[in-house]
Amino acid sequence: MSLGLRVLMVIALSAVTVAFGVTYKRAAIAQTPEEAAVRDALLKSALSFEKNDLPMASQVWVNDESLTIFESGHANYGWADYRDHHLVPEMSEMKNTKYAFSDIKIHLAGKTAWATLKYTISADVMDNGKPRHIDGGGLGTAVLENRDGQWRIVHWHSSAPRRVPSDPAPPKN
Repeated sequence: MSLGLRVLMVIALSAVTVAFGVTYKRAAIAQTPEEAAVRDALLKSALSFEKNDLPMASQVWVNDESLTIFESGHANYGWADYRDHHLVPEMSEMKNTKYAFSDIKIHLAGKTAWATLKYTISADVMDNGKPRHIDGGGLGTAVLENRDGQWRIVHWHSSAPRRVPSDPAPPKN
């Protein structure tokens, strides 16, 4: 086989490999309209928290007693409990909030969806009367139901990595 023919074959094989890779990548990130709607509901939830916008949050969380929240070892049962004892107090104490989701993986089963994700948060809070900046992140799982054509979060579970003590105890002898 001549050198020119070999070069052409390598170029052709490379082009096929690149074309397959691009097609595969597009297929891997393609979303159905339902997946996009679930993603939109999750992102709207994050945006509502970032903007301290309770009416926006109420559009994507179920507003009844079926809601469950498990966060940092604490549970909230029902929208009123979550809204009044968790969401509103956090929103009111955080300023300049940035809250984002990444690595969202959505799974659909009829009118139910669940998603796993990573989250990051940063905000300014008051700590003993002094402003303090916080940065954090962790993992989350959301369960959503399609109710009357709207994807609503019915369950949320998040966790953050354990914090290393700022003053570790001296090693024991």
